[in-house]
This record gives sequence, C-alpha cells and structure tokens, in this order.
Amino acid sequence: MGFADEHLIPLVDAGLGNSAYLVDLGDGRALAVDASRDLRALRAAAAKRGLTVAFAADTHLHADFLTGALQLAADDGATVLASAAGHRAFPHTPLVDGDEVDLGGLALRALATPGHTDEHVSFLLLDGARELGVFTGGSLIAGSAARTDLQGADRAEELARAQYRSLRRLVALPDATAVWPTHGAGSFCSAPPGSERTTTIGAQKRANDLLAAPDEDTFVRSLLGSLGSYPAYFDRLGEINRRGPALLSTTPGLRPLTAAAVRGLLADGAYVVDARPVAEFAAGHIPGAVSNPLRPAFATWLGWLLPPDVPLVLVLGRGQDGAELAWQAAKIGYDRLAGQLAGGMDAWHADGGPVESIELVTAEKIGTRPVLDVRQDTEFTSGHIPGAAHRELGDLVADGQEVGDGVVVMCGHGERAMTAASLLAARGARDLAVLVGGAQDWAAATGRRLEDGR
Repeated sequence: MGFADEHLIPLVDAGLGNSAYLVDLGDGRALAVDASRDLRALRAAAAKRGLTVAFAADTHLHADFLTGALQLAADDGATVLASAAGHRAFPHTPLVDGDEVDLGGLALRALATPGHTDEHVSFLLLDGARELGVFTGGSLIAGSAARTDLQGADRAEELARAQYRSLRRLVALPDATAVWPTHGAGSFCSAPPGSERTTTIGAQKRANDLLAAPDEDTFVRSLLGSLGSYPAYFDRLGEINRRGPALLSTTPGLRPLTAAAVRGLLADGAYVVDARPVAEFAAGHIPGAVSNPLRPAFATWLGWLLPPDVPLVLVLGRGQDGAELAWQAAKIGYDRLAGQLAGGMDAWHADGGPVESIELVTAEKIGTRPVLDVRQDTEFTSGHIPGAAHRELGDLVADGQEVGDGVVVMCGHGERAMTAASLLAARGARDLAVLVGGAQDWAAATGRRLEDGR
C-alpha cells in the first residue's frame, strides 16, 4: 500500500464539488488541508483514528466556503498555515514560496501558484527528499484548472496567465507525484473537470487538455472560454475568510417556531425557505416562500439567491434533517436562521395560514405553453426544447426581469425549476407550472429532437 492508501483521507463535499484532506502524520497528530467550517466529516475521520489536528493548511482564500482552520485552531490548538500574501487578519504561520514546515517526520513546502487567486499556494508533502504528493487547491485539478475570474472580470486574463505559469511549475514535479486538488467535479470554482478527484502529475501531462495547449495564449483562450457563471456569494466569502469567520460556539441547528411567530417574522421582512421535495412544495406552500429542496446543492442555491443578512424561516418535511440544513447554511456564512416552522405545513394549515400551489406537468401536457429553461448555459446549449426561452436560475434575482403568466419552467430534474417558479411567483407571475423531468425526458416522451446551441 502507498502513502495515500494508509495516511491520506479525502473528505468530499459533493454539494460544493470540493475535497478537504486529513493526513495521518503517524504519531497521533494530523494535518488538515482546506477544511471547511462544516467539520463533521473531518472530526469523525480523526476520531476514528484517534488523531488530533495539529496543523490546518489553506491553499487560498476560499470563495465557495468558509474555512474551518480557525475553528481547528480554537478547538484543537492547530497551527494555521497559509500564504503570507493573503494578509489574513488572524493568528497563522505566514508562508512564502519555498518555506517548509516540519510536521514531525514529514514536511510541507509552500509553492507559490497564483492564478485561481493572487495569493494561492500549493503544498508539497515531502518525506525527506521524496515528493509524496501536492495539495493543489484551485491550481492544477483533475482534467483542468480552476477559474481565474473571481478577482473580477478585468483581472481574469492576467490571472489566467499566472495560472499557466503555475501549472507549468507543478508539472515539473516527478510524474509519480500524487495530485490532491480541492476543487473538482461540481465545483463552480472549476472549469469543467472530469469525474476523478485525485490524480498524478504524469496522468495530467497525458490527459489534461489545458496542459496540451501549445502556448500561453492558447491556454488563456481555452481556460477563459470555459468559464460560466458562479454563485453570487463567491464575491463575499474571500474577504470573510481573510478576516476570519466567526467561531461556532454551539452546534448549528433550527429552533422551533409557531405559525404565529412565523407570521411575525414575515411581517418584519424575513424570508421563508421551503426545503421540502418539489412535489410537496407544489401541492401547497406559504405564499412568497422560496423553494430550495434539501439536497447536496442546497447551500449553493441558498447563497446564490438569498441575502445573508436577512432572517430565514425554514419549512421542512417529515424526516428531513434540520441539523443538516443548518450546517449547509453555516459553511457559507448563513447564520441568521430564525428557526423552522414547528409541525411543518400541517401546523400552518391548522392555524389558518394562506397557501399557494404550483402545477407540475409532464411533457405531454405542455402543449403550446411557453417554456423557460433555467439550466446553466452549457446545459442549455447542449440540448433544449425547441423554442424554449433561457435564463439561468442564478440570474433571476439579479436581472429582475418578469415573465408572462402561464409559463412552464424547466431544468434538469425539477429542483431548480421549482426554485425559479417560486421566485417568479413571488414577483407576481401567475399560472406557472414546472416540468417533471428534464429535456431528455421531454424528448423521450414526445419523440421529438432537442435543439443545440442558443
């Protein structure tokens, strides 16, 4: 067995498309790399092996989640390792290119790899002179490289050129060196990667199309041309991570709220987030509620569509885990959770609360109704219902555009479509419907072909 098999524990957050890592240093201590504020999986893995986290390293100022490094420092006494160029406003060991940290038998060397962010570093894990692997964060990732436009569109090309040089530096490592990226499939920080989350330098030299670019200009055009939209909250979290996110003194959770208390909160400007499955929301929900079914992608859409500084009232269905929802919200800095409606919609009904519904339709029932497709651009251009209008879900709040009545909203499966329909209904659209299934389901049901392109 190799080092990774025995000592490296990847901790995948499928919802955000990221991986954190826990490294067993062999003496009861551990190194955590790019840990998020939701430390449940990391703590469980450490407890299983009887480990105490002694070091917490961050490759960059994360835009897609709050760092857990400060919490590890407060709770476990971990030493925080990060780039000196990040100018973090909390106690840490600032590292510059070439600095090495003795982990006790192993060492961690900082490699300046700007591109994804200005201050990005990769961490080369060494056993003496042998390169065991490199934590590449948002630099070299499996099949691609992370986006370079998070510092603003005006700097995207400059940072893409820095990313080119950083990748060239990394691929100069021996082919057998393991590559342990943070960003991967499903991350909005990444250009579209493959399904693998870890790889090797040699494998990337053979298979990464960006590395096959014949020159820097071609690389830049390819990387920038692959970038789509990203969640609005990405523009906030980098600075919060630089200052240091608030420590969690208690386990995130949801306190119960009576229907009367919910009415009061709504009168004061709170939002209702309904986390029940699509079919339950469609059958009846509190007027103005935003549908965001509890699933791995819950945090992404919460942060994309709703402000972080307004109290949120949650509606859950039977069997749904309020603690899971609270943790997902906490990892992106949404701490103003007023609580959950005790008894769910049954309690709301019993209290005489008003209810609205949204129709679910199958492909055969669309007829001549206009269709609005709210998938990402790349999804839409790869195949959509002929004549469908297109607006990404993430744009619906920002652009403020209205849609007519009677529209059928669709996405890939129905979750994003119901979110979009709930937002549009709250703005006054009427007789909306949500398509059950997606474009391929429509094609199979109708026997018609999808259109490509815009």
